[in-house]
Amino acid sequence: MKTCPVSKACGGCNQDKNYEATLDDKQKIVEKHLSEMCKVERILGAQDPYYYRNKVHAAFGKINSKVVCGTYAPGSHKIIENSECLIENRLASAIILTIKKLAVSFKTPIFDERKGDGILRRVLVRVGEGTGEVMVVIVVAQVDFPGKKAFVKELISRHKEITTVVFNLNNKRDSMILGLKSISAYGKGYIIERICGKSFKLSPESFCQINHAQTEVLYGKAVEFASLSGNERILDAYCGIGTIGLIASDKAKSLVGIELNGKAVVDATSNAKYNGVGNASFRKGDASELMLAASLKGERFDVVFLDPPRAGTTPEFVNACKSVAPEKIVYISCSVETLARDLNLFKKAGFMPQVAQPVDMFPWTEHVETVCLMSRVEGK
Repeated sequence: MKTCPVSKACGGCNQDKNYEATLDDKQKIVEKHLSEMCKVERILGAQDPYYYRNKVHAAFGKINSKVVCGTYAPGSHKIIENSECLIENRLASAIILTIKKLAVSFKTPIFDERKGDGILRRVLVRVGEGTGEVMVVIVVAQVDFPGKKAFVKELISRHKEITTVVFNLNNKRDSMILGLKSISAYGKGYIIERICGKSFKLSPESFCQINHAQTEVLYGKAVEFASLSGNERILDAYCGIGTIGLIASDKAKSLVGIELNGKAVVDATSNAKYNGVGNASFRKGDASELMLAASLKGERFDVVFLDPPRAGTTPEFVNACKSVAPEKIVYISCSVETLARDLNLFKKAGFMPQVAQPVDMFPWTEHVETVCLMSRVEGK
């Protein structure tokens, strides 16, 4: 078993037990919340629980005039350095360390949170493990600075795996990682990732699961639970850039995706076109409101997929979901507590939980993903 010297200070993971023991702990947590409602399958662990985070973020600062980069300690803005994190993609970690060295050699001003001056704030590296493409996002307080072109050129020469470099402007004194403006300095400004046989365009702001291997396990199980025959109309609520819906689209008659984020809707539409999916459409708006509007027009869906944020969904969503009369609902959750709460709401609306499948998306952390199948009770 590998160990990390800064695990406790960083707080990003906990390696006090062996991997099988951590899976047992997560299994017990899911069973505690869900076993009285439905069958809980054995958690699907990772074949390799190390170096899985394909999206890596590091904050930059100075300690005693020395440039440092790493993650913030829990509840603080104290930067914890780690030359080789055991859960971060090794190439991403290496690129960030190179940027740190270049910042020193180029004398790039490091952003000072207290004073609000300086340039280099953060770096985000996203590795497309299904394609090999690599995106580097350099978060700065001002886009133009001395030596910028030479900085990028040197970075690319040291890491030829990099396919695009983006400068993101964030000059606000807040805790947000990215600002609203991104400018490509090298490459096309995005990467392509391949998941479950489909290709997806990932921009700096795109949401995508950070464990490629386990994402394919999770989404594969979600589609399996839906038991699609090719005749179903499916609805992907909280669709984001279209991942789950587009992966399921080959086995369905049609797909409608709903997403509140307008840029994500544009990306989802682009991803459908890129993959040659002709039976999909995406709508911008609140899922509850759009489902109610669809039901008033007589629209019905056979299967609803939902993958909401950690806070879960709402009673309004459950009632709206009932209005479109699906036979099955497949709920992907990153919080078993809110999943249990929401399943009780769905039960009252006539959807009975059948089976839950935990998936270890984030080894060595307390988090667990769960996909749950619900079926509509006849007469409800």
